[in-house]
Amino acid sequence: MKKVFVNGCFDILHPGHVELLKYASSLGDTLMVAIDSDERVSQLKGPSRPINNSSTRATMLSAIRYVDTVVFFNSELELESIVKKYSPHVMVVGSDYKDKKVVGSQYANQLVFFDKIYGFSTTKTIKNINNR
Repeated sequence: MKKVFVNGCFDILHPGHVELLKYASSLGDTLMVAIDSDERVSQLKGPSRPINNSSTRATMLSAIRYVDTVVFFNSELELESIVKKYSPHVMVVGSDYKDKKVVGSQYANQLVFFDKIYGFSTTKTIKNINNR
C-alpha cells in the first residue's frame, strides 16, 4: 500500500486545498493529512486565526473523499515524529517550499511539490470577507 502525506493549516477550505488533496491522493493508495493545532495556527498566522477550530477543520477534511486519515500536530518536532512514524512513500508540499526546509521530508521516499492554484488563499478569503 503506497502511503501519501500532506500537512497544513487548512483553515478555510477552498478549491486550491481540494486540488492539492486530489493530486496527493492520486499518487498513492492512502492519504494522511496532518493539520496544525489551533495554538500553532495562532503562532504562525496571528491571534485572529484560525477562523475554524481544529475539530471543525478535521471534520471538513475528513469529509473529502481523497482524505483517509486526519491527525493534529502542535510543533515541528511533533510533525517530524508523525511523518517518521507514518513513513510515507510520498510527501506533498506546496511549491512555495522548493527552497525551504520541509519538516519530516527525510522520512519520505519522495518529496513532491504542488503548484498552488492561482487566486485561492485563505488569507485572501478573510480579507475579502472583512472588506465587504
